[in-house]
Formats: sequence, C-alpha cells, structure tokens
Amino acid sequence: MVKKFKLFQKPKERISAFLKRRPHRSFRRTRRRDYTRSLKLPGYFAFTKYVAKTIFAHWKTFLLLVLVSAILTVIMVGIGSQDSLNTLTNTISTTSGDLFTSGWGKVGEASLLFLSAVTGGLSQELTELQQALTVILVLFTWLTSVWLLRNMLAGHKVKLRDGLYSAGSPILATFIVAIVLLIQLLPFALALIGYSAAVSTGLLTGGVEAMLFWIAAGLLTVLSLYWITSTFFALIIVTLPGMYPFKAIKIAGDLVIGRRLRILSRLLWMAVGILLAWAIILIPIIMLNSWVNGMWAAANWVPVVPVAILILSTMTIIWSSSYIYLLYRKVVADDAEPA
Repeated sequence: MVKKFKLFQKPKERISAFLKRRPHRSFRRTRRRDYTRSLKLPGYFAFTKYVAKTIFAHWKTFLLLVLVSAILTVIMVGIGSQDSLNTLTNTISTTSGDLFTSGWGKVGEASLLFLSAVTGGLSQELTELQQALTVILVLFTWLTSVWLLRNMLAGHKVKLRDGLYSAGSPILATFIVAIVLLIQLLPFALALIGYSAAVSTGLLTGGVEAMLFWIAAGLLTVLSLYWITSTFFALIIVTLPGMYPFKAIKIAGDLVIGRRLRILSRLLWMAVGILLAWAIILIPIIMLNSWVNGMWAAANWVPVVPVAILILSTMTIIWSSSYIYLLYRKVVADDAEPA
C-alpha cells in the first residue's frame, strides 16, 4: 500500500506544483490584478537597433560564421538550382505577354521570382541525408551564435574557433526542443491544409461555411502561436550547461506567463523585419541578374541568386538566434513573480 501511495503521490505533487506556478484556469475569468506582470522592453525599433548594434560590435566574428556556415552548406547540401531560376524566368516572360515589359513590370516579375525563392521554389530536391545535414547545420549555426553572444556579453574574448568547438554539446537537447516546436506548429499546418482544400472545393466563395472555416483556421493559428512563443525561449534555455530539454520547456513556459502577448508581438516584429529585409535585398539582386543575363547570355550559368539566397538564409539564422537570445535576456532581467 505504501508503494502504491508513493506511486500516485509523485504525479499529484507535480500537478500541484504546476497549478501553483500557473494560477490561470481554463474557462475561468482571471482578474487583471492577478495576471498583470511587469516587463520593461525597449520599443520595436529601439530593440532592433540594439540587436544590430550588438552584432556589429563583433561583425568580423559573425561574418566569419556566415561564411563558414555557407561553405559547409554548399559542400554538404548544395545550393539552389540556377536552371530552375532560368526556367521560371522564361516561363514568366512567355506567359505574361506584355504585362512585365515596363519598369514597374520588371519589379513585378522580380517579386514573383522572390516569392518563388522564399517558398522554396528554387530549391533542389534533397535526399534524406541532405535533409538531415541541413537540420544539423541550422542547429549548429544557431548554437554557435548563442554561445558567442553569451560569452561576448559576459566580457570574454572569444574567437569563432572557440564557438565552433564548444557550442555543439547541447545539439541533441536542442534537436528535441525543435521537434516539440514542429509538433506545436501542427495546428497551423492543419489550417494551411484546410485552406488548400477549401480553395480547391470553392468553400471560400462566401456564406456561413467560409465564416466557420476562417474561425477554425484562426483558432488553430492562435493555438500554434500560443505554444511556440515559449518554445523559442526554450531553444535558448536548453543551451545552458546541464539543462534538459523538457526542463527548458517548463522554465520557458513559466517565464512567459503574463507576458506572452508582449513577447509574441516582438517575435512577429522580428519575422516581419526579416521578410522585408529579404525583399529589399533579394528583389534588386534578381532584377540585376535578369538584366545582366539579358545583356550577356553567357552569364546564365552563374548562380548569383541561389548564392544570395544561401547567404541570406545563413544571416537569418544568426539574426533570429541573436534577437531571441537578447530578448530572453531582457525578460530574465525582470524577475517579477509569475502572474
């Protein structure tokens, strides 16, 4: 009987500790005085400037990281297909007629190529080994960026070599947290699948059916956003020495209580900024590449756009990890009790 009692006692203690840490209850109203939690953060532009200033203070190290990660990607995985870009460009030019002949038309054509590039339309079909190597390289670049920033902000003089040799120890724990993140994105994936099915069946033409679909899709998207807000912080917490993945997820969940919307707004701002940066940089490169190829046909084989996409992808990983790590530090600096 004593053993049975202890067997049920441990889960009960865990549930009690969870309820104590999370005072909110489903389908019960929480009064404002019970969930208000302090969090002083710089403005959106000010914080973005702070992240950029922190990175540019050590720009040589991070530039080397971009080059090393890009070179490893080319060696192990490869880059996007230049032939796919040329084929897509010719298809747009052939099917559009005179639509893209003017100056703004060229911008529109480049915008279509940009959308195809960011959605993976120019990527080659990867083998299972290449997909696995891609995941490892992304996680390793993320871990190296966080390790470098943590030591730089601690006042240590570090080199990229130190980060490359020392940052990979929590890669398995980080991989587990990343899998949890992908699972949390399943509701959003279901919403996208439902949208594709609704478009093909004409469900979105109007009426009660369309309204119900958008409500369901919105709820699924909100659910994924609610979950991943804390999991992004878990990707930072799990890099601490001796940290286990599910413990990191628990700590991250406690950290965002009463602050989730403010943290989520910063993450969405980061995503919008990255998308704008890609558009500002990549669209002119696509236009310039199309102009050069039109003037000099022998240059069609030069993979200017795929290389630009590779470098931008690597820089995006470094920027995202730095932004989330510095945001995490700002949140941790406010040690208010869970609301």
